Amino acid sequence: MSAAPAKPQDTRGLAGQTVGETSICAVTQTQLMYRGYEIADLAEHASFEEVAFLLLVGHKPSVAELAAFKTEVAGLRAIPASVRDAVAKIAKDAPDAHPMSVLRTGVSMLSHLDPECEDNSPTAELRKSKRLLAQIPTLIGACQRGREGKPVLAPDASLDHAANLLWLITGKKPDALEARVMDVSLTLYAEHDFNASTFSCRVIASTETDMHSAVCGGIGALKGPLHGGANEMAMEMLKQIDGDCAGGKMSVDAWMQRAYAEKRKLMGFGHRVYKNGDHRAPILRGWGLKLADRMGADARKWFDLGDQVQAIMLRDKNIHPNVDFPCGMTYFVMGIPVPQYTPIFVAARITGWCAHIMEQHQNNRIIRPLADYTGLALRHW
Repeated sequence: MSAAPAKPQDTRGLAGQTVGETSICAVTQTQLMYRGYEIADLAEHASFEEVAFLLLVGHKPSVAELAAFKTEVAGLRAIPASVRDAVAKIAKDAPDAHPMSVLRTGVSMLSHLDPECEDNSPTAELRKSKRLLAQIPTLIGACQRGREGKPVLAPDASLDHAANLLWLITGKKPDALEARVMDVSLTLYAEHDFNASTFSCRVIASTETDMHSAVCGGIGALKGPLHGGANEMAMEMLKQIDGDCAGGKMSVDAWMQRAYAEKRKLMGFGHRVYKNGDHRAPILRGWGLKLADRMGADARKWFDLGDQVQAIMLRDKNIHPNVDFPCGMTYFVMGIPVPQYTPIFVAARITGWCAHIMEQHQNNRIIRPLADYTGLALRHW
């Protein structure tokens, strides 16, 4: 008896297809590496500034290189008053505007005022990368303060990147643990090879357009709930479960069974590559839980609820959480407004995007794949 023919692979969304080469990042089922360094090693032993240098410059910084890099980037955080005021006004006057859309506008505005915007030379692009790394937290802060109708805060050069980001968003100087948790989350989100937003950046860059244009495309791609917006949606889902199940009105298990029956998409679970679990997720959960334990029962309850949901998904669907699931809980207990979760993702991923844009420009060929035509046969008008 002959064997049944193999089921053809579903290649929609370029699933399983190799579309290029990179020396920046390797993603496999069992490992995530930035330029040869494994993610757990980086999360435990490196700061986000060290990771940013590694991705943008290409090697682990020396003590002197790191000090110079941190000083340089901290000195680039200010944005032109015209951009600051415009971002804050848009956020205030259009409260329903998604902060990712506001951030995209802010980056586009910065391009007009960057004297090297149209210069794609390696040295100019590295300088632009540093400026974008420094300025994006300031744009995020201006957006959030505008949404709240409060004066925009100035960056604090005495704070590290993660701590400054929290200060600009919340108006509160974080303590050491809060800053460390944010720092680790930025490291975990910094790079992930040819994901949707990074690939978008590379496609745009392959036309030999400027870095700011490519980054705006990356922001647009990351905004989607199937990509960067998943951390926001994961937290909104947990808030809904908490409300529906409060006071014993319904069990978490019953809520999940109802969600399955309604074919609801449960955000923060599953990954195109990591079929046996996203190794970033337990790292961020551990740090978030450490912070929640210190804060008390009101914070800890979100992790207890998340653990229940995670266990039910694993039992019923054999689907593991991705990094967006613990991210939602972690940022929530830190007091970060949910709409700013994905912009914070940008504050990390800008390092990976810029590294890929520079790599694309340094060995460029326009990205132009083919398509299988499924329309009507030739007809005469």
